[in-house]
Amino acid sequence: MKIIEAENLKKQYNGFKAVDGVNFYIKRGEIFGLLGPNGAGKTTTINMLTGLGHITAGSVKLMGEDYTRNAIKAQALMGIVPDESNLYEELNGRENLLFCGALYGMDKKQREKRADLLLTQFGLQEAAGKPFKAYSKGMKRKLTIAAGLIHEPEILFLDEPTTGIDVAFARQIRNLIKDLHKKGTTIFLTTHYIEEAERLCERIAFIVKGKIVREGTVVELMQETQGENIIDFTLGGDFSAIQKDFQNSFPGFKIISGENNSVSIQSSTSFTLLPLVKFFEERNLPVFEAKIVRPSLEEVFVNVTGIELQKMQNDQSIRPGPGQKGSV
Repeated sequence: MKIIEAENLKKQYNGFKAVDGVNFYIKRGEIFGLLGPNGAGKTTTINMLTGLGHITAGSVKLMGEDYTRNAIKAQALMGIVPDESNLYEELNGRENLLFCGALYGMDKKQREKRADLLLTQFGLQEAAGKPFKAYSKGMKRKLTIAAGLIHEPEILFLDEPTTGIDVAFARQIRNLIKDLHKKGTTIFLTTHYIEEAERLCERIAFIVKGKIVREGTVVELMQETQGENIIDFTLGGDFSAIQKDFQNSFPGFKIISGENNSVSIQSSTSFTLLPLVKFFEERNLPVFEAKIVRPSLEEVFVNVTGIELQKMQNDQSIRPGPGQKGSV
């Protein structure tokens, strides 16, 4: 079932097209990622979807119902985590969660129970009584996500969830996202970290200059880019002794021999692993390792958009936090 549908979304600022005719949908229970460089239109898109930004043209549906002009009603079903925290610096962690619960109309007993549960789930119970301003960047990010979940929303929107925090907290947040997904939460996230999108998302849309240039599952995107089908083998003997026999049995395959009894089998048409393994074993050449070689999501992104990963990360405004060394 489609939980969110965006149709021909457009956003203009004084004639500048920040988002230009975006179309996509999000299925219930999936993690959908919007991947692109800084300034591509990711935050503008998420703001339009959540009612935080005016839509110049187009429509947004939530579970089949158009809420383009009635975003407040839809916001009750959403958890919204902006790229910058919107919590109160002077309130402590628990007070911030209780306040957010009150905004969603939760009664006192309900929001207290939910706040304590989230503080435990996110590993923040020891910091619950500390003012938010005393939290580290990673702790602030975790509490902001917890605040977005206080009312148990149908869908959680995460804008750049791990930007500017260190590797350890980024890993914790990715694990939290995975846990939420396992529990059935639908998640929409924006990111400029290609590795993060590849690890977390089931479907991904590439956005560049306000336009979605490609969308699909990670597997689909990789299959589109891969020109050759490749399997790398590590064998328990010398392949050259049976190479002629192999070429007679599998005509049209390209063979590249490597060191330590490794060999790469390539073909422009798809092929399966089992017949190759059987061939080697019948000739007393055991297979120690077989690895299907696929392009990385980075290669797919560069191929589709022409934007190099380094260019995305060299932008000072999107550079990873201390200790991240260019990826999370």
